[in-house]
Amino acid sequence: MMRYSVIEKKFPREILLLKATPCKWGKCSFCDYIHDNSMDINYINEVNLQALEQVTGEYGVLEIINSGNVFELPKETLEAIKKKVEELDIKKLFLEAHWIYRSRLQEMRDFFGVDIIYKTGLETFNESFREDVLKKGFNYKSLEELRGYFDSVCLMVGIKGQTKEMIKNDIKLALETFDHFTVNVYTENTTDIKPDKELRDWFQDEYRWLEQEKKCEVLWVNTDFGVG
Repeated sequence: MMRYSVIEKKFPREILLLKATPCKWGKCSFCDYIHDNSMDINYINEVNLQALEQVTGEYGVLEIINSGNVFELPKETLEAIKKKVEELDIKKLFLEAHWIYRSRLQEMRDFFGVDIIYKTGLETFNESFREDVLKKGFNYKSLEELRGYFDSVCLMVGIKGQTKEMIKNDIKLALETFDHFTVNVYTENTTDIKPDKELRDWFQDEYRWLEQEKKCEVLWVNTDFGVG
């Protein structure tokens, strides 16, 4: 498991994949990342502190991801991150949170005292596919409401049941609404949700230009950020 990497393109930063307690939502039908979760707090902290030792602060920006949400990291891990931020004069953090944590986002801003870019795994703006198939649990009423909480969305493409029209609309709305978004090309895992190879191939041909789009980061495979 690679837990540290450096992203050098578009939004240069260091990135850490940390362990955490179980995801409080935990219902996403396509997600087996939660297998990295644990209830052994001492072990979680041991793994995370080792990963944190690799951070250099070279870009002044650090992204923290885990198999869930930043709010599920143990207190000791959060304090270690804060100490590293202060020691290395890190000015910005990228953090992840699910919609259920929308009312708590300010807590991390207050705790770390630096600029925070909040990412959320929306997967698609198509409500029916998002909720009936992917089981995401996002009940926002408008894009304005969603944008009011989160700075960036993560989209997923190439899933059985998804359509080209859905993907086209997702990319359009992301470009219009957010200053940063990520597109993940779905990789088959241990869940019952399967990839659509034809759709993935079409996306890779049709949207290769996203590599030059300054707002967008594309993960053609799920380890493109160097962690996982």
